[in-house]
Amino acid sequence: DRSICMWELDGNEVESWKGQKTLKISDLEITGDGKHILSICKENAILFFNKETKDERFIEEDQIITSFSLSKDSRFLLVNLLNQEIHLWNIQGDPKLVGKYKSHRRSRFVIRSCFGGVKQSFISSGSEDSQVYIWHRNSGDLVDALPGHSGAVNCVSWNPANPHMLASASDDRTVRIWGLKCLDVKYPNAYSNGNNHHCNGGEL
Repeated sequence: DRSICMWELDGNEVESWKGQKTLKISDLEITGDGKHILSICKENAILFFNKETKDERFIEEDQIITSFSLSKDSRFLLVNLLNQEIHLWNIQGDPKLVGKYKSHRRSRFVIRSCFGGVKQSFISSGSEDSQVYIWHRNSGDLVDALPGHSGAVNCVSWNPANPHMLASASDDRTVRIWGLKCLDVKYPNAYSNGNNHHCNGGEL
């Protein structure tokens, strides 16, 4: 019905916004301060809606947007595209494209990515080739592609309490937990310690 609704945990509707620019909402985030709602409002655009002022801003891409992920500080947005690219946007003030990440595979499914590591220094994504991809956030370099799954990896999530731990979920019906201290070896300055360990994935 082209609306965004906010609910309390007991089921009471708190607020509702009707957006004429919203055709279908397929992904949604709220900033950490609770002031802004972000949603995919059409195939190639993300709406920034200010709850207090009712102002609207947009990020527009040349390709179809499949999903997005907000950084912990609500300053950056990862946007997954149909053309097998992930774009990093600085959303403070006027949105600005500041990074691109490639190499993962996506053709049929919605694949999700996330920020992670100490100070969220890395970008991770699932992939349809059964691997978990990790890039250095600032340089855009591909750090590693982790094998282990036997089906498409749809979603990844970095442990917010342990920057060396990552979870991945796959169509092979498993969730794998990865120890990622091997990133210290390739990018020692991105972490606060210099431990040299190897990547490994355990199945749940």
